Amino acid sequence: MPIIAPSVLAADFANLQRDVELVNASAADWFHIDIMDGVFVPNLSFGVPVTEAIAKHAKKPLDVHLMIVQPERYIETFAKAGASYITVHWEACTHIHRTLAQIKEAGCKAGVVLNPGTPISVLDDVLEDADMILLMSVNPGFGGQKFIENTLAKTSRLKDMILRKNSKALIEIDGGVNLETGARLVQAGADALVAGSFVFNAADPKQVISELKVLN
Repeated sequence: MPIIAPSVLAADFANLQRDVELVNASAADWFHIDIMDGVFVPNLSFGVPVTEAIAKHAKKPLDVHLMIVQPERYIETFAKAGASYITVHWEACTHIHRTLAQIKEAGCKAGVVLNPGTPISVLDDVLEDADMILLMSVNPGFGGQKFIENTLAKTSRLKDMILRKNSKALIEIDGGVNLETGARLVQAGADALVAGSFVFNAADPKQVISELKVLN
């Protein structure tokens, strides 16, 4: 069964504790936390204080996705704020190998994120150093976007690369995930699915999470 990581970016910020407790009580596995700086992506989300507030109530691991320039400046800060996984964009890291090592030294699992236009070939020399690869299936910065179909073939190619290199890295997908795209992604080799608006805009978010959880 896939790992399901509801994206808190789509939660009701006026009732954040309620939505965190909803995820706690659901079949979800992680909380996906999108950190945006308005520079690397054209949007601002939230930062360390909100992450700390989520961690205070969360009973499941925090999967922190840094959509920011120079993410190495904030690795230790987000680790201390409660992150279990920290993923950084290949496009934002001048020294990706060093940044992955820094994440591990801070006590977290380390992941690399690729934008839709970035080929998986850039991972060739760092795949063994990553615990997870996050493929963006929309252009990062905003929730509710349409799923990019090429992600399916990209996921399959990445799965082949992981098996060929005998890597243990998980494949996570973020963007446009619903029951239809989620099923195809799992079949293509995805291990973890991030779902935001599809979960939190649903009439029964816990039921939607349960349905995502049993995709195969």
